[in-house]
Amino acid sequence: MLKRSSNTAVRPSSEPGSCEVRAVDEDRVLRARQALLAKPVLEDVTDAFKVLSHPTRIHLLQALAVGELCVCELAEVVGLSMSATSHQLRDLRRLRLVEFRMEGRLAFYSIRDPFVLGLLDSAVDHYAERAAS
Repeated sequence: MLKRSSNTAVRPSSEPGSCEVRAVDEDRVLRARQALLAKPVLEDVTDAFKVLSHPTRIHLLQALAVGELCVCELAEVVGLSMSATSHQLRDLRRLRLVEFRMEGRLAFYSIRDPFVLGLLDSAVDHYAERAAS
């Protein structure tokens, strides 16, 4: 049911893609609201995208996709100090995307949840296709 609100004046927008009048289909709004994530899941997904929004963390995940590496090796790969690399790994650990094991005094990291590699691969494929066209 399309409901046009006549009591709310809407100025025509100069922004392309904006509505020039206010009209709401209550059924579509209800379906869209039902599709929204529950708050705890929404917060986890948001946190994951925040963590993945840093280029260094993407590089760390790409390096670990090849196999287990210690912090020293990861620091060499991404060109950071061991301390800075450990800081970036902590964020990935917090989301349980990577895990580590100690071998003597060395901390070896690996991918804990392969879903993140699929997500990265999909994003790379998507943007590589866009760049090619």
